Amino acid sequence: MSMASSDTKHRILICIGDIHGYITKLQNLWSNLETLIPPPDFQHARIVFLGDYCDRGPDTRKVLDFLIELPSKYPKQSHVFLAGNHDFAFAAFVGAIPPPPDGSEFCDTWEEFKASEEREGWYKDYGYEKMHLQGRRWAGKITVKFNAAKGTEYKGSIYDAGPTFESYGVPHGSPDLMKAVPDEHKKFLADLVWIHEEDNVGIETEKGVEFCKLIAVHGGLERGKDIGEQIKYLKAKDTRIPKVEPLSGRKSVWDIPQELSKTPTIVASGHHGKLHVDGLRLIIDEGGGLPQNPVAAIVLPSKTIVRDTDKN
Repeated sequence: MSMASSDTKHRILICIGDIHGYITKLQNLWSNLETLIPPPDFQHARIVFLGDYCDRGPDTRKVLDFLIELPSKYPKQSHVFLAGNHDFAFAAFVGAIPPPPDGSEFCDTWEEFKASEEREGWYKDYGYEKMHLQGRRWAGKITVKFNAAKGTEYKGSIYDAGPTFESYGVPHGSPDLMKAVPDEHKKFLADLVWIHEEDNVGIETEKGVEFCKLIAVHGGLERGKDIGEQIKYLKAKDTRIPKVEPLSGRKSVWDIPQELSKTPTIVASGHHGKLHVDGLRLIIDEGGGLPQNPVAAIVLPSKTIVRDTDKN
């Protein structure tokens, strides 16, 4: 499939799926994109990272270094870094999320999920009293060893955060991580957006290239809930919410909500451990953080899928 030329109407937009601490996969995917896309198009591309940079894989620290350096290495590109549920939890642990907008306390987020505290072994060390629920779950020590849903062993916590701690040179669940994570990494985590909206994004359809609105959000938008309200709290990064469904939901956020069918809207996400391209619904997470799976990206308007494993 040929890549579009440097016609401004056809600006290349690339959505990159969950990286989960695999620096080699990220480097290989990036160089495959660079090889495949004509240089002027690549240099001016918009790159949307769909979230989940940390956990599971061994090199979260190096992944964050790579992402932080992109804007200076590719100054004509524009980069969007979405927060995944894993990144939000990491940020919550190291104090890189905004306080609740209504002046409430982060401890107010615990109550609804209290029944899981013992099984998930929530973090209860230095600073836990003022920590968001997801930070405590992320740094917790899960009491069951096997994740039946995924068929894998948990790595430290329900989030598989152990390798992230180790990438910064500290043992899983240690409060020393708060000091070990450099300020520029905390800033990167604090600056992650929960949603990205863009108009006039070209996408190949049966009728040729159509220009649509794009909404990118790590998990998706919830069905049966007012879209305007969702977009509003996602833009505001409302940390009162114990579990942000558009970042961490499964079935509830899989489809494009009915409400969005009035004006054709591309909804791009990662999160689901699958590659699923159905009309305007783009779910780009072939990796799922599993060592044997590739990390994938989709290039618009052509809808070309590129993987770290492609041999160019």
